[in-house]
Amino acid sequence: MPTIPVICGPTASGKTSLALELAEEYPVEIVSADSRQIIKYLDIGTAKPTEDEKNKVTFHLINIIEPGARYSAFQFISDANRAIEDILNRGKWPLIVGGTGLYIRALTEGVVEIDNDDMVIRETLEKEMEKIGLEKMHEKLSNIDPLEAARVHPQNKKRVIRALEIFYLTGKTKSELLVTGAYQKSCYNFQYFCLTPDRKVLYDIINERVDKMLAEGLVEEVIRLFNRGLKEKVRKANVIGYNEIIDYLESKRKLEEAVLLIKQNTRRYAKRQMTWFRRQEGCKYFSDLEDMKKALKDLLKNNNT
Repeated sequence: MPTIPVICGPTASGKTSLALELAEEYPVEIVSADSRQIIKYLDIGTAKPTEDEKNKVTFHLINIIEPGARYSAFQFISDANRAIEDILNRGKWPLIVGGTGLYIRALTEGVVEIDNDDMVIRETLEKEMEKIGLEKMHEKLSNIDPLEAARVHPQNKKRVIRALEIFYLTGKTKSELLVTGAYQKSCYNFQYFCLTPDRKVLYDIINERVDKMLAEGLVEEVIRLFNRGLKEKVRKANVIGYNEIIDYLESKRKLEEAVLLIKQNTRRYAKRQMTWFRRQEGCKYFSDLEDMKKALKDLLKNNNT
């Protein structure tokens, strides 16, 4: 079974550029693991690959859902596995590239899926958590599903809530579902390669990227989405850069304020991404792009021998 490299890290860290450099030397194709780039029409604000970049290497899982449509990590596993199999069958090598940690972890470690959500149950659990605290909610999970509680960090609010929600929706614990069904993971082997650039340098790059997006026509792109009747669906997609510009177009804030907010929200998003990947087991971390490129080349060479 080949080892498939996962190129991950915060937004604007240089993941796609690195993958494009590898494509110049190796027969690779990119499987995107970006929860924003899967959405159609949202191009400039999600930094999708340009036409020139798409001519250099094939990208998969970009522009596959409508704005506002539901797309789960469970679905990502299915789509990514199909793309990986297709790439390998054609004698090429897949690179998983992206910053959506949930998608990547689901692909590499597996995930439980249930058919429906219930906002009433979720809101009730969240209110209970506010009342009794996260520690008590984790104890509650331990009583219901001790195996899952042992896997979940006591301070991981989302996973504690989700595990309890699964139990109240299905009558079965997440641990049961892992064994009996509604569970999926990839059959391939993966190796994480994570870019961890200096935070100040990264934040400067983010600020410059946002300015570039504005210069390339982000406002005009959102106006086109308005004209297509997609405003509310774009809001529902909740992608950084779009809601801020919508607020500007609706005269809720000045353009300068919207731009500053986009930069701030993007920096915060990058910080959350770095926190997520630092907790990822079996991950190789690189602050230097050239060192990471060398490590990836070594893996690709080994795959080809």
